[in-house]
Amino acid sequence: MSAVHSEDATPYGGIGARLDALPADWRVWRLIVLVSLGGCFEFYDLMMTAYISPGLVHAGLFREGAAGLFGQSDQAMFAAATFMGLFIGTVAFSRVADRFGRRAIFTASLIWYAVATLAMSASQSDAQIILWRLISGVGIGVELVTIDAYVSEIAPARLRGRAFALNQSIQFVAVPVVAFACWRLLPLSPLGVAGWRWVMLLGASGAVLVWFIRAGLPESPRWLERNGRLAEADLILRRLEGRSASPPMAEPTPTPAPHPVGRLAEAFSPAYRRRTVMLVLFNIFQAIGFYGFGNWAPSLIAARGHSVTHSLGYSFAIAVAYPVGPLICSFFADRFERKTQIIAAALTTAVLGLTFASQSAPLALIALGIGVTFSNNLMSYAYHAYQAELYPTRFRASAVGFVYAWSRLSTVASSFIIAGLLKGFGAPGVFTFIALAMGVVVASVGLLGPKTSKLGLENLST
Repeated sequence: MSAVHSEDATPYGGIGARLDALPADWRVWRLIVLVSLGGCFEFYDLMMTAYISPGLVHAGLFREGAAGLFGQSDQAMFAAATFMGLFIGTVAFSRVADRFGRRAIFTASLIWYAVATLAMSASQSDAQIILWRLISGVGIGVELVTIDAYVSEIAPARLRGRAFALNQSIQFVAVPVVAFACWRLLPLSPLGVAGWRWVMLLGASGAVLVWFIRAGLPESPRWLERNGRLAEADLILRRLEGRSASPPMAEPTPTPAPHPVGRLAEAFSPAYRRRTVMLVLFNIFQAIGFYGFGNWAPSLIAARGHSVTHSLGYSFAIAVAYPVGPLICSFFADRFERKTQIIAAALTTAVLGLTFASQSAPLALIALGIGVTFSNNLMSYAYHAYQAELYPTRFRASAVGFVYAWSRLSTVASSFIIAGLLKGFGAPGVFTFIALAMGVVVASVGLLGPKTSKLGLENLST
């Protein structure tokens, strides 16, 4: 690999080494929890795609089959709008987090999401719902990329896997919450307001609450170092180290000049090109497995001969596994190489998915659905850590946004493919498609992916 600029090789290096030496105490975990809370409501909105669509069909706003907007399936259009918004957010705005900092983006994206979701809850037609879904997706896209960058930069190298597992567990709490809300509220109209509107309002109001909770979140010390703001970075680190916030008196030293902001073009330089190609391929095909099941679980269960109400109930039982999976993963997150965990997860998703497609008994569907969820959890937490640690701080958010955006485009396309497969071939056709995608995941990561576990971010960028 070609030599690249080491971010510790500076006259004021040491921030990365101090972060990696932090004790695994409440000060570090508090920051992981706070940043994850914002992602919790982003995931509420993201995973709402699967669970709220049957209610919109029942309310007469969405039409089944190809009788929806522009002659397409309304559920497919709803999912496609979500991920097109995520694509725009990750590509167009992720570089803003490299320029203006992680903390500023957390605040702006939560407000964006809350306002757009509030407007979506007041929509009167499928076109309005899909438009506001697109707009809200932009806010979600930039938020999730920035969370990944922040967690990778704040967590010590030896704890990075566990930090991402905790991050995912907190974010995935939203999945059973939105599944339960849809299951119980969609058939009702509390206070004369349709249940699906209440589901959206809960997400918007929760995001506002988290905005206040997370107001005290500090900026990433690594980002501050890159921008010449050493005094601020040192102050944050002293607090995390449990030392006095005021450093002892010393001879004044000149404030170092900030490094130039990194450019996305660096992701295609000889040092990073192989990583970027691998992550683009990976994201295109992992999204088919993760969202192919997550976004379509109630419909896939209904395709096995169950009513909408029963499919939502079974989907809620499966959704309970979402926050539990990453907690289980945290016990071995830093014991095994990250790429090995991704490969194992992809293979498991393929095998369990194909088995799911041949079942119709409720208990079998729930058990296999939980198994697919666990394997997707493993893949999700591992790759979020993996792609964030493969790029340096100066263009981390931009690069992660670029490679992650391909999963969004993939989900836009696969939403229509899955809709067609489900109609023509049922659940077996969908899971065959997913299994083939998982095969590409295994090949791309296995052949092109570098090892990363327990290595410092600065070492990984050299």
